[in-house]
Amino acid sequence: MTEERPVFSSRWGTMLVMLGMAVGTGNIWRFPRVAASNGGGSFLVAWVVFLLLWSVPLILVEFAMGKSTRLGPIGSFVRVAGPRFAWMGAWVAFTATAIMFYYSVVMGWTVRYLWGSLTGSIPMESPAKAEAFWSGYVGSGTAVATHAVAMTLGVLVVVRGVRGIERAARVLIPSLLVLIVVLALRAVTLPGASAGLEFLFLPKWGDLLTARVWLEALTQNAWDTGAGWGLIVAYAVYLREREDTTLNAFLLGFGNNSVSLLAGVMVLCTVFAIMPEAADRIVGAGNEGLTFVWVPQLFGRMPAGRVFMVLFFLALVFAAWSSLIAMIELASRVLRDAGVARTRAILVVGTLGFLLGLPSALWPDVFRNQDWVWGVGLMLSGFFFAFAVIRYGVDRFRERVVNTEGCDLRIGRWWNVAIPLVALQAVVLMGWWLWQAVNPSDLAATFTPFSTFNVGSVLVQWSVAIAAFLALNRWLVRISGADRLARVDE
Repeated sequence: MTEERPVFSSRWGTMLVMLGMAVGTGNIWRFPRVAASNGGGSFLVAWVVFLLLWSVPLILVEFAMGKSTRLGPIGSFVRVAGPRFAWMGAWVAFTATAIMFYYSVVMGWTVRYLWGSLTGSIPMESPAKAEAFWSGYVGSGTAVATHAVAMTLGVLVVVRGVRGIERAARVLIPSLLVLIVVLALRAVTLPGASAGLEFLFLPKWGDLLTARVWLEALTQNAWDTGAGWGLIVAYAVYLREREDTTLNAFLLGFGNNSVSLLAGVMVLCTVFAIMPEAADRIVGAGNEGLTFVWVPQLFGRMPAGRVFMVLFFLALVFAAWSSLIAMIELASRVLRDAGVARTRAILVVGTLGFLLGLPSALWPDVFRNQDWVWGVGLMLSGFFFAFAVIRYGVDRFRERVVNTEGCDLRIGRWWNVAIPLVALQAVVLMGWWLWQAVNPSDLAATFTPFSTFNVGSVLVQWSVAIAAFLALNRWLVRISGADRLARVDE
């Protein structure tokens, strides 16, 4: 092993790092809420289907592109799709980086609530007081300070290189899994928890005839596995030559979704056991309301609740931290491919991450807008990955890039159908989410560019980014690190 091409030390280290990338706050706060709002057990059926139809194929693509090219998203797209499509790789990298700007703010929230749990400053006696506490914190100078703490913690890990990332994952991910298991076990032993288990696992088969259940299940896979974000490409650069990427892809997908399932058990069993009369209000409160308003109320009514609340927010900090590390590494990889020294690249990313995250830290409407714009943008990223493989040749990619030496679990011809299907799913999902933001009675409001949640805001910001990347495509090719080879196998 050389300094120029460090690698992860083992499969165990690789999987922990990859799980750290995939498992984030969305597994713990979004999955239980979305599962509860879409039929529980019925949602799980569709969710598992799309794990196999969306997440695993895209994870395989990212593993293969990163390992074969040893470059970040821009260079990988140049080598797989060709130089004309460097802009697509730039889109993938930029979208994940734009999410990093406000995701650091989210991690800051979890740090603040962990500290509040330890000091006893979080109100646990009434939703009104909890809401007032949350409203007084979000958008304040304290939120800026916790955003800075989060970004600093992420940078401190990434600046230590591959070994630093792997060491952090070896602590964060096992600790996170233990915390989630402990909280889930406590939840299922509460009186009345069986109602939560029944709700989560018992399908109502009629719900599967509803398109919304399937679309929400596909969305959850798109947002919580990390597939199609470009993060796996950045980490796959460090895979060992004989790493079995196919087996790793399946392990990562099912491992990530297992954490989501445990989080669902933890949250829903607690809700049905402690406050069944408010179950609809709790799961309908949104990610922030569920986590920062209602979770303290739930633990406030539980024996030794403050202890379990500390464990809950500690788990959230670990989940957010491990994902933020991956985002910083991805943005830094783009700069490193362009020839910037590692330490300087990471410091630049950390500084810009803090500065460009300030609007989301200070103004909740900006945060919600950015989450909307770039969250939907991830679906376009997934489409671009599928496009790159289709352009290269789906069967050719399977034989020459996926089924390489070291892969004992070989991918069969189902792959030739799966990749075009991923592209179709991405188009449907983007169309559906944009349709949710259409107001038929006020089309002007639908397309105004300056709004928290509408179509116009998405189209304007996407158009600016894509136009810039298209204009800079030749320059992107030059700085991508792929100038010596235009295709993977040529």
